[in-house]
Amino acid sequence: MMFNGRLELESGFVFDYANMLGRRRIQSTDFTDMQDKITMAVAGVEQIRTTGTSAGHYSKDGTLEHVFFTRLPFIENNNPNTQDSIARLIDFGKEVWNSADVVVFFGIGGSYLGSKVLFDVHAGAYWNQRTNKERKGFPQVYFSGNNVDACEYEELLAEMKRQASNKKFAHQGKTSIMLIPISKSGTTLETTTAFLFFYERLKALKELFNVDVAVVTNLDVVGPLQTLAMENSWRTFPVHEGVGGRFSVFSEPGLITGAIIGLDIKTFLDGAKDMENQCLSTEVAKNPALLNATLKYVSSEKYGCDLEVFMPYAMKLKSLSEWYVQLLAESLGKRFNRQGCEVNYGRTPIAAVGTLDMHAQTQQHQDGRRNKVIQFVEIGGSTGTTLVTNPFSKISAYRKYQGLDVNKALRIALAANAQALNEDNRFNATYHLPQLTPYYLGQLMYFLMLSVAYEGEMADVDAYNQPGVETYKKIMNDMLK
Repeated sequence: MMFNGRLELESGFVFDYANMLGRRRIQSTDFTDMQDKITMAVAGVEQIRTTGTSAGHYSKDGTLEHVFFTRLPFIENNNPNTQDSIARLIDFGKEVWNSADVVVFFGIGGSYLGSKVLFDVHAGAYWNQRTNKERKGFPQVYFSGNNVDACEYEELLAEMKRQASNKKFAHQGKTSIMLIPISKSGTTLETTTAFLFFYERLKALKELFNVDVAVVTNLDVVGPLQTLAMENSWRTFPVHEGVGGRFSVFSEPGLITGAIIGLDIKTFLDGAKDMENQCLSTEVAKNPALLNATLKYVSSEKYGCDLEVFMPYAMKLKSLSEWYVQLLAESLGKRFNRQGCEVNYGRTPIAAVGTLDMHAQTQQHQDGRRNKVIQFVEIGGSTGTTLVTNPFSKISAYRKYQGLDVNKALRIALAANAQALNEDNRFNATYHLPQLTPYYLGQLMYFLMLSVAYEGEMADVDAYNQPGVETYKKIMNDMLK
């Protein structure tokens, strides 16, 4: 096998792992030593692809639970995503576009983090400050229910009341609001408390608001949200069996947000599909997700680098770092392996953004304990050139900024950070996307999901449960009774 430090796909997606190799880092012999685990990982993921099952994975009640995330990129009958289900999402997005002024999503964990990535990349931080015309008629979008926080509830309610009052004062009618709780069980504490709070308050303000609801929940059993939907004629969308929350961005819990803000969800899925097809090879040097999993596993288990700093150089991808934190932590942080032996496996993810965290975390990355992999994400193909001009020509210290290309400066900052780490033999790698589009976002997010799946097989842990989470939930639910 040839490992030259760079794997470039036909799409232009690049995995630059050269700085994971070399002195005091991964050696070619490590790949040889890993061959049995690599073979095991390939077989485990192939089982998921062909049977929809993962060895030793069961639901909380001990029954077989499927693992269907590898089927999500393919819009086919008998898959979670079908032509009809995608068309229904797109039609619903158009309906909301024509009828709603504001949409509020309620969800936490996998019912929130993936949606927030899609929103941040497509809509951006200032979406709600734009006029309706500037948003091309798409609604304002808010997220709540991702933390139990009364202050946040009250502040968001006050803001919506302020805007609705201004609209009514201008004789433009009432504000139409769509509330969308996303919860598999329909009883998630954070989601439920926020949804109940806003539904009751907004319905009471009949002079200001028209309120509609759509729910995303498990439709295979009649839970609270489905019961309410049937009683009130609310639209329903499924949380599919076999698709865990942290793997659900390519299904209704994530795609519904994309559809409502006008993101091309088919292109997003195309990116995931092309990445899946690129990762069918059994050769580690040719399969980017398998290669990534191998590098991260070896860096942790042999070289003690069990912290991964996920550091995109784009503010729009801050939420991607937060999504990845859940994906990695919940999937791989396991006390027991599938043989029942206590292993306490896991790598701790740390969210960062360059260059923001070069002024906060990099001191630790560069001089602190040698227990970290710094994983950069670089975006190419900026849509234009943003140049700095210096109106203060008498200030000599500012002269170097005259004519500076901001995008070029960002690329230089990443390169300098990577070089500094490399010169001290510190583990780092870079994912390079040619552009930040739905297609490449789909490629990257699916690549990360599949990487975690492969690593779970190498560690022989169940990457699709979260028993540690259930421990605090049981205690908390008892306290709430």
